[in-house]
Amino acid sequence: MAEPRPPLQIERILTALDEHQVDFVLIGGLAAVAHGSAMPTSDVDVVPETSRSNLGRLAAALAHLGAQLRVPDLAYPIDIPLDARTFDAFTSAAFRTPFGDIDVVLRPDALGPKRHFTYADLNGRAQERTAFGLTIRVAALDDIIESKSAAGRPQDLAALPHLADLRAARSGRPEPPGP
Repeated sequence: MAEPRPPLQIERILTALDEHQVDFVLIGGLAAVAHGSAMPTSDVDVVPETSRSNLGRLAAALAHLGAQLRVPDLAYPIDIPLDARTFDAFTSAAFRTPFGDIDVVLRPDALGPKRHFTYADLNGRAQERTAFGLTIRVAALDDIIESKSAAGRPQDLAALPHLADLRAARSGRPEPPGP
């Protein structure tokens, strides 16, 4: 039987990242919420800047949070060493903490020939938001939509009509019909 998911404590996770001075862009469902989406989210998704020093700070923040690696098909998360080299083996890694789940995405999905966003891509278009007394870099709504489209997972595809409506409402013009 799988271990139950702890309740998501967004403030605690973001505060730990801030306290460890991790440079990141928030993506995924929580980033959509920051843009006004009312859809629920079950984790925090971040794209870190990939310098060794920043990945070391990220590893320290994850250790501070008591993070364990979530592995598909395993009922329980596992302990792994957390340091800057931890992320060398991953394009993304899912972690469980007592404060909820955090996904570290080093190469988020994108459409077109490049097929992946980089931190620089996302950070260049990101917007600053304030929450819990913290300033957080949040991926642009268009980048969130593109990444969810490219990922193609059922939960991402289900969110697309809502996100397209949100984008249309923000731009003041109707969204063209989808494929």
